[in-house]
Amino acid sequence: MSSDFLPYGRQQIDDDDIAAVAEALRSDYLTTGPRVTAFEEAFATRMGVKRAIACANGTAALHAAMLALDIGPGDVAIVPSITFLATANAARFCNGWVMFADVDPATGLMTPESLTEAIIRTHAIGMTPRVVIPVHYAGQICDMPALSRIARDNGMFIVEDACHALGSIDSEGFTVGACEDSDMACFSFHPVKTIATGEGGMITTNDPELEKRLRRAVCHGMVREEADLTDPGLSCDAEGTRLPWAYEMQALGYNYRLSDIQAALGLSQLTKLDQFIARRRHLAGLYDEQLNDLSHLTPMSHLVGQSPSLHLYVVQIDFEALNKPRQQVMAELANKGVGTQVHYIPVHHQPYYKRLDAELELPGSDTFYARCLSLPLFPTMKDKDVTRVVNALRDVLVE
Repeated sequence: MSSDFLPYGRQQIDDDDIAAVAEALRSDYLTTGPRVTAFEEAFATRMGVKRAIACANGTAALHAAMLALDIGPGDVAIVPSITFLATANAARFCNGWVMFADVDPATGLMTPESLTEAIIRTHAIGMTPRVVIPVHYAGQICDMPALSRIARDNGMFIVEDACHALGSIDSEGFTVGACEDSDMACFSFHPVKTIATGEGGMITTNDPELEKRLRRAVCHGMVREEADLTDPGLSCDAEGTRLPWAYEMQALGYNYRLSDIQAALGLSQLTKLDQFIARRRHLAGLYDEQLNDLSHLTPMSHLVGQSPSLHLYVVQIDFEALNKPRQQVMAELANKGVGTQVHYIPVHHQPYYKRLDAELELPGSDTFYARCLSLPLFPTMKDKDVTRVVNALRDVLVE
């Protein structure tokens, strides 16, 4: 790949990030240590939430959230079909059932109407939905107040998949992750996301009991705090004195911990979150201006009243009217040094999930998938790079 090739996304790592990691490497802690705690506290403060629990990646965050809710056989998670595999898989890891919801074909977001329809389908097969996992696709925010009302009326928990939406602010002024309309929110720090820790994730919540369950889930089901210990035979000597090494495994958990090295990078990156968000918004604005007159292409649809932190810039292209398949468009753009990607193949079409429900039809998801294409968007792009992408599109989208 040439040095001037524009991928659809990439991290921005500066000298201060490298210095922070080097300092961690020279410290006494490489695995879980003081930097993890500091990262959790700084993240919670930035999101305006009471508690944040660091973990290994976004998938681990989603899985831990399902474990904290005791999702298991007979429990149904409602998930939009336009998302990454991990959103649905998190419930299946716990042997829960997945019911896919349709999305708005213009935005890729779950809507109150599609959630209601998925609840009706769930009841029609004799099951009861237990949790809904809205996905803030590309960084734009679902209508959380409406989704929350529907979920609560149906006795459901709400876990936000906010892996695309770090720093997004909804129409009521709340930052995604504040959990104003949800029980938990899950984030990813994969390199193409808004901040990077290599791999890494975070779960936010305002519920102290959920925090306890989450911390157990990401650390082997284990507790050490004296107030949490329940078996004196394990935790005390014959005289009833607390053993300094005492710990208990109270539930089945996983090694989903974040390292201090990764947390050091996360802390450094978090200080630049506003800078990263502003740059992404600026670049998206340039795309909006320059893509207005391209035939067969509709610029990204923006929701009124939100201030999204855009993870992706997704356009809609009518490939059928263009009479040129998407793979050809992508190949021609790549030849011009422009990388693109498709986010995502609807999960309900994946072979694993088709074996569970082969008859499901979600027209909004199919329409969105048929036309979506993610263009390069990352903070180190220059303004002229947007013009370069748009000019490449002009050349490629000629009939």
